[in-house]
Amino acid sequence: MDDLRSLFEAQRRAARRPAPTLDERRDHLGMIAEMVMANRTRIERAMSEDFAVHPEQLTAMTEVLAVAGQAAYTIEQLPGWMEPDPRPADPALAGTATAAIEYQPKGVTGIISPWNFPFLLSLGPLIDMLAAGNRVLIKPSEHTPASSALLRDMVAETFAPDHVAVVTGDLQLARQFPTLPWDHLLYTGNAAVGREVALAAARNLTPLTLELGGKNPAIVEVVDAETVAQIVGGKMVKSGQVCIAPDYCLVPAAQAAEFVDLARSYVADDYSRSPDCTGIVTDRHLDRLLALLDEAKDSGCEVITLEPGAEIDRATRRIPLTLVLDPDDDLGLMREEIFGPILPVKTYTSLDEAIDYVNAGDRPLGLYVFTPDATIARDVLDRTISGGACVNTCALQGALPSLGFGGSGASGYGRHRGVEGFREFSNARGVVIRGENDALAAFHPPYSGLAQAVVTAAFSQER
Repeated sequence: MDDLRSLFEAQRRAARRPAPTLDERRDHLGMIAEMVMANRTRIERAMSEDFAVHPEQLTAMTEVLAVAGQAAYTIEQLPGWMEPDPRPADPALAGTATAAIEYQPKGVTGIISPWNFPFLLSLGPLIDMLAAGNRVLIKPSEHTPASSALLRDMVAETFAPDHVAVVTGDLQLARQFPTLPWDHLLYTGNAAVGREVALAAARNLTPLTLELGGKNPAIVEVVDAETVAQIVGGKMVKSGQVCIAPDYCLVPAAQAAEFVDLARSYVADDYSRSPDCTGIVTDRHLDRLLALLDEAKDSGCEVITLEPGAEIDRATRRIPLTLVLDPDDDLGLMREEIFGPILPVKTYTSLDEAIDYVNAGDRPLGLYVFTPDATIARDVLDRTISGGACVNTCALQGALPSLGFGGSGASGYGRHRGVEGFREFSNARGVVIRGENDALAAFHPPYSGLAQAVVTAAFSQER
């Protein structure tokens, strides 16, 4: 806590200096890209240590290349984003005055990042915050200690501590972090902790961005091999430990058996024992997933392991991908975000029924529609609300650096990444520069003469 307060105060002092220039900000973003590329091997080792098994290719794509790619995109776009945004000024009132929104740094910003993508979801928002000219402190998750320690060391080797720093610690530090008077705070994680963060931030009127996940539906209108490949393949990424992974499927009742058969054929017999299958992050998280499955079995649900004979491997915390058919809505796996390799498959008889089911729950972070008919896809998108959405694929909205990323309702609020991220962490200041021939004197007492003439003329036009 002493380190946190000391770093926070040092950054507050540094934030009083003139804002970083465009060239300086682009240099800072380039330093992030170089940092992750130079430390690729260390990042791969840390991820494998934290998850027991984590595919090197997945680490390279998500924790290294995605970060470097976002930095490169932001460097390219930043000159246009930083330009003042001109706004109209009525010449009858303002004369030749000019008006514009100018984007300036907010000051000292904080990131509470999650364990599932410990580098991407720390450094991605850092890119947005540095693009906006801020100072930044990051609190990574205690559930991935190797990755958190490496992130701290990498940042310390790259940035001055009064510019960017990482603080690591336990639950006590996590609870204290949002109580500081940040100029903006970003939290990514579950809704229960999100509420605590929001309450703590409210005491200082701290602006807040919350990324909270949720029950992401995949609405299937027509079952075919490619649809199943996209859904099941999306669920297999990181063993489902992705906030925008499909959480459950809605499938036409007449096509449910075909969905199951295609899912079985998609998953290789030895997948859960291969180096491509990511381990669950901790024993506690593993036990939670197993309890959800046990509850479903005890309730009489049909539970289908897609790999014949596959078993749970506690040494590497790996579970074979499992379908649960038509679970009751009061079961834990339909009330909670699953965040693991379990896929409930609910059946429906009409598309209206499926849409009503989605709309009856909290707004999801991601929503996925699978249909060959563009009109049907548009109809589903227009009749639902979610943080992001895809048609005929899953989670791609979370991979494009040009798209702002965030939730709606219970899945969070605010956006990071892209121009939306730059604006989220900027103070959008309206600036007027007075010119000539204005009518501003009409507002100054005494209200006769010019003021009366303005009022008379305005109401005369209404007649």
